[in-house]
Amino acid sequence: MTVVEREVKLEVTPLSGSIGAVIRGVDLRSLDRATVDAIRQVWLDRKVVFFQGQHLDPDSHLAFASLFGEPTEGHPVIPGIKGYPNIFEIDYTKAREVYASYGDISTRKQGLEWHTDVTFVKHPPLGSILNAVHIPLSGGDTLFSDQQAAFEDLSTSLQSYLLTLTAVHDGRDAFKGALERFGKGKWEGEVEVDIAPVVHPVVRTHPETGARVLFVNPGFTSHIVELDRNESDVLLSFLYKHSVRPEYTVRYHWTQGDVGFWDNRATQHSVVGDFGKQHRVIQRVTLKGDKPV
Repeated sequence: MTVVEREVKLEVTPLSGSIGAVIRGVDLRSLDRATVDAIRQVWLDRKVVFFQGQHLDPDSHLAFASLFGEPTEGHPVIPGIKGYPNIFEIDYTKAREVYASYGDISTRKQGLEWHTDVTFVKHPPLGSILNAVHIPLSGGDTLFSDQQAAFEDLSTSLQSYLLTLTAVHDGRDAFKGALERFGKGKWEGEVEVDIAPVVHPVVRTHPETGARVLFVNPGFTSHIVELDRNESDVLLSFLYKHSVRPEYTVRYHWTQGDVGFWDNRATQHSVVGDFGKQHRVIQRVTLKGDKPV
C-alpha cells in the first residue's frame, strides 16, 4: 500500500526580513503529524514563530512541546510550577522573593538583557515554548535576534577566524544565589549541586539546517578561551553589538493566550522591561538539546 502524505498549507505572516512569523489557522491542542512537520519547517526557516489566542493550560502546553522534542526540566536551578517540573514560570512581580539572583532583575528595573537560554550547560536547549499567561496592558514585548543572519553578514576573514575559537559559558553569577536558596537543581534528569562552566564553539553548526550561527551571548558567555582577557573582551563586545543590529531582529507584542516557539540554537532574545509595576506572567517549556559543535 502506498502512503500519500497530506500537503499542508499554513497561513504564515513573516514579521521581519529574516526572523519571526505568525502562524494562523491552527489549534495547538489538535495537530496531526503533517501539520507538525509543516510548522517545524517554518520554525527552522524563521527561527521564532507565534500562535495567537491559544490559551493553553499546563497539560496542553507540555503536549504541544512534546511534538517537537523532549521537554527537560523547566530550569537547571529554579523549580518548576507545582505539579509540573517541566514548566518554568517567570512572574516579575515576585522576582525579589522567588527568583533570587535570576540575572540581576531583583536589583534593577524589570526585563532581561540579550541572552540565549541556559547556554551554561553541556547540552543547551533545542528550543523554548513560551505561554503568555498574563500580559500587561502596555509594554512587556520580547525581542529576538537571528544569529545565522548575524554570522553571514560578517566578513569572510572574520568568519574563518571565529570558526577556530571556543568560549566559556558560566551561569554562576546569574544563579549562584538561586542554587543556594533551593539547595540543588536538576537538568536532563541529573541533580545539579553546582554550576560548572562549560566550553562551546563561538560559532556552532545548526544540527538540522547545517547553517553556521554565532553562539555567544552577554547573558552567559564569560570569555574566549584562545585569547587573553583584553582581546576577548574587545571581540565579544563587538560580536554582542553586531549580533543584535536592528536588521537581524524582530519585536513581538504579546497578547494573553499567545504562544511563542523559538529555536534556541540560532537566536538570542531580550525582554523589554517597560511595563513598570504591571503584572506579567509567562510560562516556559524547554526542549532537550545537544552538544554544540
